Amino acid sequence: MTEPNPSPKTFVLVHGAWHGGWCWARVAERLAAKGHKVLTPTLTGLGERSHLMSPDIDLDTHVTDIVNVIRWERLENVVLCGHSYAGWVISGVAEQVEAQLSAIVYLDAFVPEDGESGLGLSAGSRRESLDRAIANGDVSRPAPPASGFGVNEADQPWVDALMTPQPVGVSLKPIRLNGARERVASKAYVVATGKPSPQFVAYHEALKSDPTWRLFEAPCGHDVMIDMPDLLTDILLEVA
Repeated sequence: MTEPNPSPKTFVLVHGAWHGGWCWARVAERLAAKGHKVLTPTLTGLGERSHLMSPDIDLDTHVTDIVNVIRWERLENVVLCGHSYAGWVISGVAEQVEAQLSAIVYLDAFVPEDGESGLGLSAGSRRESLDRAIANGDVSRPAPPASGFGVNEADQPWVDALMTPQPVGVSLKPIRLNGARERVASKAYVVATGKPSPQFVAYHEALKSDPTWRLFEAPCGHDVMIDMPDLLTDILLEVA
């Protein structure tokens, strides 16, 4: 006797810096094959929208990108997942469409607090590249190689070919939060352990003391959706 299929869910998957909606293809295919609705919008100035790069792009632009998808598609009970930089984006999105969210997932991502900025939390080579871009008055900063994210060797050429520069302005404006994220019914954090980032490991560790969060680990590089799409699909469905 076969088990009945679970009720269809709605997933909005938000990519990180230098990436685009393309990076979610494998996970989106797997979720759609199980009957779920999946949207993978590309943020302004990146991916297939890289022709829209502008000095006017800031964090609010990217938050609005996702808020408008949710509003214009009339989405309800959304499982909202943000990778890496998109932790900033989904935190801002939750403030505007909290009632439409049933779950929020941070995938090896920033979990900012009110008043923080990308510049303030950047470290190491990422901070150096950001400081250089600001000093030069650059609108964007170039993507690092896929190998820097720990992407498996077979997929590195694909990822390198599709990554585009990241707008500098998204890192400069402090985020304003009023606790919407914490009020989302189901919250989860997934940390990538194959090429761990100290910042993201620290978020994962800190959330262990908060029983309202579910925690997961992915034994791969930073781009979990590329390296381990089956595992990530299972995690998203479990959280949903």
